[in-house]
Amino acid sequence: MALTATMYHLEVALSDVDRGVYEALDLRLARHPSESMRYMLTRMFAYCLSYEDGISFSKGGLSNAEEAPITVRDPTGLLLAWIDIGAPSAERLHKASKAADRVALFTAAELGPLERELRTRTIHRMGDLAVWRLEPGFLETLEPKVAQHEARAGAHRGAALRDARRQGDGGDDPRDPPRGSERDRLKGA
Repeated sequence: MALTATMYHLEVALSDVDRGVYEALDLRLARHPSESMRYMLTRMFAYCLSYEDGISFSKGGLSNAEEAPITVRDPTGLLLAWIDIGAPSAERLHKASKAADRVALFTAAELGPLERELRTRTIHRMGDLAVWRLEPGFLETLEPKVAQHEARAGAHRGAALRDARRQGDGGDDPRDPPRGSERDRLKGA
C-alpha cells in the first residue's frame, strides 16, 4: 500500500515591505512521505517570499521532475518564473533559465557544492539566478512547532467535524442517527 501525503494548513500574514506586498495567505501544503519537514518549510517560505499574482505550487507535486515546485504564470499560462527548492542540478537550472524569464532557488543546503558545480557547467543567464539560503537552524526551530500546531489543529478539526455532523451542520452522514423532527417523523410512520 502506498503512503499518502500529509496535509498541512498554514495561515501566513505576509508583510513584505520591500515589495509592498501585504496578504493573508491560507496555504494548504501536501507533504509527500519522502519530503522532509525542512524541505516543506523551505517550499512555504519560497512561496511567501515570491508571492505575486499567478503564483502556484506544482500540480504534480514533488513526483514530477519536469516541473518546478513553484511557478508564476501570467493569465495566458505563459511561464514567468521558475522557483526551485533544495539543491537542483546545474542541468535543471539551465533548463529552468531557458523556460522562464526569472529563476529563483531557495535552499537550506550549503552553497559550496552548488557553486562548484555551477562553475563547471554552462547555465543560460546564470547571472540572473536568484539564490536564497535559509539557515538550517531557523528551519529546525520551526519544524517541531509546525508539527505540534498541525497535530493540535488536526485534532480540533476532527472534533469540529464530529460536532457539526451531530448538529446537522456538516452534511449528512448516513451512519449518523436521525435528528430532531426527522427522528419524530420516523416514530410517527
